[in-house]
Amino acid sequence: MAGVAVTADPLRIALIASSRYPIRQPFPGGLESHVWYLARTLSGDGHHVTLFAGPGSDRTLGCAHLQVQTLDVSHAARQDVSMPSMWFMQEHHAYLQLMLDLSGPLAESFDVVHNHSLHYLPVAMASAVPAPVLSTLHTPPTPWLESALAVRSGAGAHFAAVSRHTAAAWQHAVDDIEVVPNGVDLDSWPEGRGGQHLIWFGRLVPEKGAHVAVDAARRAGFPIVLAGPISDAEYFDRMIRPRLGSEVTYLGHLAQPELAAAIGGAAATLVAPLWDEPYGLVVAESLACGTPVAAFARGGIPEVLTPDCGSLVAAGDVPALARAIPDVVGRSRAAARAHARECCSERRMVDTYVGLYRRLARGHTPPRAQGKAAP
Repeated sequence: MAGVAVTADPLRIALIASSRYPIRQPFPGGLESHVWYLARTLSGDGHHVTLFAGPGSDRTLGCAHLQVQTLDVSHAARQDVSMPSMWFMQEHHAYLQLMLDLSGPLAESFDVVHNHSLHYLPVAMASAVPAPVLSTLHTPPTPWLESALAVRSGAGAHFAAVSRHTAAAWQHAVDDIEVVPNGVDLDSWPEGRGGQHLIWFGRLVPEKGAHVAVDAARRAGFPIVLAGPISDAEYFDRMIRPRLGSEVTYLGHLAQPELAAAIGGAAATLVAPLWDEPYGLVVAESLACGTPVAAFARGGIPEVLTPDCGSLVAAGDVPALARAIPDVVGRSRAAARAHARECCSERRMVDTYVGLYRRLARGHTPPRAQGKAAP
């Protein structure tokens, strides 16, 4: 870890992640990767970190783990007309139990609770928790979170967003949002020597646009490799598998060290989202590896990518993306790495969060003390 900051005044921090997905490599997605690095760095800095995440999460992170509570739904309840999907019930039960624990038996255990889940209950029940609850907004607005925001009392709930774009998207529902850009551990994403082919990496789902990247690479006459979990098998079989061949290779779902090596060995990264990326973590990871990027200018990506280390083209313009490739592969790898070091480092992100944790902890009034008259 580059630039470790050891603190003499450690905080007690609870991190809330997904109850379904374990926080371990290979990561299901960028959100799980983000929480893994945050937990590891906070623990390495000397803070006391407790992680709530899916079963099977990494036990080497140096933090405690809160058990995910599962629900055994009776046969009678399953037959009821109101029974939703089982995964919905399991998630609801896990977060309900967690928030009741944080407001009950674990009420005095933490200085701050940092929520990275996409579930509504940590937001809706934040006012019941004695510690301040900081929720990082990693996605565009969702109906469930908007519902939680509409009914919350306001006390105890605080918000950060991963980009100015994401903060603006939530401005109608949240009036005070800190912007804390995501960061990458520069040691884990070392500068590579490049190569002759392109790379696309991420979750293989329609909105990430792997098929678009392949089409752009073909137009430009460059081979391309793909890496990432097949999160949508139907999409992969329909849109990716038919495109595979001698010039298009799927590397599989790689663990982080192998993925970093693959990125560092590419001439450029193509980022072709068909939705507004809240931040664009793949851009930061690529730049850390010294690999310049050609990308659609969507969501938070223009906040990460600058002309010295890549090229932005209009969203959805595949010919423009193809035309950008020959120029981008000639960009300075050292400039890409330098930009990542200056603007996308994990150290910068973690230090910003710790400063925010301390500010929230100092200014927070526990719910049990609210409304009490002075003696």
